[in-house]
Amino acid sequence: MDETLIDLGEHIASELQELGVEWDVSNDELTLLTSADSVIDVLRFLRDDPSCRFVCFIDLCGVDYPAREKRFDVVYHLLSPYQNSRIRLKVQTDEDTPVPSAVELFPAANWFEREAFDLYGILFSGHPDLRRILTDYGFSGYPLRKDFPMTGHVEVRYDDEKKKVVYEPVKLVQEFRNFDYLSPWEGTDYELPGDEKAKN
Repeated sequence: MDETLIDLGEHIASELQELGVEWDVSNDELTLLTSADSVIDVLRFLRDDPSCRFVCFIDLCGVDYPAREKRFDVVYHLLSPYQNSRIRLKVQTDEDTPVPSAVELFPAANWFEREAFDLYGILFSGHPDLRRILTDYGFSGYPLRKDFPMTGHVEVRYDDEKKKVVYEPVKLVQEFRNFDYLSPWEGTDYELPGDEKAKN
C-alpha cells in the first residue's frame, strides 16, 4: 500500500511543482501540505486529474496550535472511489487571514467550513453564507480554541420566576486548585492549612 501512496505523492508533487506542494506518507496515509493561496488549485487538481479523481469530499476540520504564528491547520479529507484511496490536505492560517472557500469545487464543504468558522474562528473567503452553525445566537468566542475557558463565558438556564431562558455570566463556586499529584501516603513537601495543629 505504501508504494502506491508514494507513487501518488510523487505524481502530485511533480504536477504541482510550481505550487510548492509538500507531501508525506506515514501510517499508510498520504498527507499534502500547501499554502492558502494555492489550496483551490490543489483541490481542483486532486478532483480532476485522471490519476487522482478524489471526487468525494469527506471532511474539513480545524486544528489549533496556539504557540505557532499561523496557529490553525485547515485539514481536508478526500476519497477517490476510482483509486480506492484517501488523501489528506493541510493548509496553515492565522486568526485574520482567510482561506479560500472550497464550496464551488465541493458543495459538501459548505457546512464544514461554517463549523470551522463557528468553533475555531477560521475565516473562509468567498463562502456563500459564513455564519455560526452550532453555537447559540449571540455566542462570543470560539469554543474549540485551546485558549477558550473550559467553563465557557455564559451559563444558560430556565428561570421559573421569569418563565423564560436567561443568560448569566459563569460564576465559579470554588477557587481553582493547583494539584501536585504527589502520593498522599508519602506526604507533601509543603504544609497544608491545619497541619500545624497535628504536629503539636
